[in-house]
Amino acid sequence: MQKIHENPMRCSVCGGQSFTAHPVLWPALINEWQLSDIEAAYIDRQQGETCNGCGSNLRSISLSDALLSYLGFGGTLRQATQVAAAQALRLLELNEAGNLSPVLRAFGGYAFGAYPEVDMHSIPFANETFDVVVHSDTLEHVPHPVHALAECRRVLKRGGALCFTVPVIVGRMSRDRSGLSKSFHGSPATAVDDYAVQTEFGADAWTYVMQAGFTKLSIHAVAYPAAIAFAALKD
Repeated sequence: MQKIHENPMRCSVCGGQSFTAHPVLWPALINEWQLSDIEAAYIDRQQGETCNGCGSNLRSISLSDALLSYLGFGGTLRQATQVAAAQALRLLELNEAGNLSPVLRAFGGYAFGAYPEVDMHSIPFANETFDVVVHSDTLEHVPHPVHALAECRRVLKRGGALCFTVPVIVGRMSRDRSGLSKSFHGSPATAVDDYAVQTEFGADAWTYVMQAGFTKLSIHAVAYPAAIAFAALKD
């Protein structure tokens, strides 16, 4: 059952303050990830609680927070796309970042790459091409996440930022799902191996960023521990 409520949160994408929550997890996935009731509840919020103004879920809102922090902009992400500097910004979106994609396309130097045409292990752009690289809940499906993050760093200009989300279970450490039953963020009946979950990220998710060569990192949380985004800066 959907629940509509007002709360102190503010959507950084559009400025809305009214949200609708509905569950998105199913028993098989909860069992595969061995989630407690508390963990399942906050992951449901991450994916299934959405802004009534723009439809962004908490995951997308945390990613918007990370982008706005990098841009140093105090308004909403929609407003940020309208300032002059936004039209000069070169931004690469890898796979669709949920409801943020239409907003990101408003940046003047926007580029898009989707798997399998664009593989995070071999991003088809020259070194130091982009000011910002964005991806959302993609890294957990990549076989070698540190290498993929290093590829994102490679195509960033100095002073640029990688802004991304992964589903984080904050009360445990990350684990590789090699040797475990295949887990998909969707129906296994229609899923293919390329979209299987490779890594379940935990409290040490930030260390993957440092291993990839970044030295500065900020973490942006919405309704902690429900939604967490990272902004990694390239020196």
